[in-house]
Amino acid sequence: MDRQLSVTILGAGTGVPLKDRQAPGLAVQAGPTHLILDSGSGAAYQLAKAGIDYHRFDHLLYTHYAHPDHINDLPELIFANEYFDPRRKRELAIFGPRGMQNFFEKLVALYPILGRVTYPIKIHELQRSTLLINDVVIKSSPLNHQGNECVGYRIEYGGKSLIYSGDTDYCKAMIDLAQGGDLLIAECSFPNQYKVAGHLIPTDVGMIARQARVKKVVLTHLYPLCDQFDVVAQVREKFHGEVLRAEDLITLTL
Repeated sequence: MDRQLSVTILGAGTGVPLKDRQAPGLAVQAGPTHLILDSGSGAAYQLAKAGIDYHRFDHLLYTHYAHPDHINDLPELIFANEYFDPRRKRELAIFGPRGMQNFFEKLVALYPILGRVTYPIKIHELQRSTLLINDVVIKSSPLNHQGNECVGYRIEYGGKSLIYSGDTDYCKAMIDLAQGGDLLIAECSFPNQYKVAGHLIPTDVGMIARQARVKKVVLTHLYPLCDQFDVVAQVREKFHGEVLRAEDLITLTL
């Protein structure tokens, strides 16, 4: 059996439309288990560009629902799975922070067709939680996103670990979640010169990576300002391990 853990960056961007950078989303493969972490605008179509079948995902994990750039394609994925060729029969499990059930009910009120799909949907609200999906361990922890309900994720499989921050400011919970991790996929919204509360800048990412002793960092959630600065070099001022800048549709294997 394939014991590899890999991740495809569906979008390394934000809510600001760019030609070559879609909104946030990750497609994770842990052996036979497939997970989506966030699905901002365009993520569903990025799956098609990457040659990944949207039918194979039974588990969608969201860091937060307060901002559309992380969740806009949730209704698209639900709607696509209702297409009859082949018709989905398996349950679709949707995970997110506290309030996710209420968000989903409001989504169905807005798009009633989502409440009439012919396959079951189950909503799971997470805080500091540990899940076992097949033989994949998923840990979640509330993070600091300016008062918004938000969780980060740690995926463990085959002796490897992948951590995804979603949106957060520097906080101890992020360091704890990433501790000893193989790959930290961290938001790096703005360069050091433009700190915004609730988001990470390169110095923050570098400090988290160093304190958590992670092996490798990938910077994502890059606003256009990041293109005017060497954010990788700014991270390396605090962290001396490998640092990469995410690009849409690249796949990393641990």
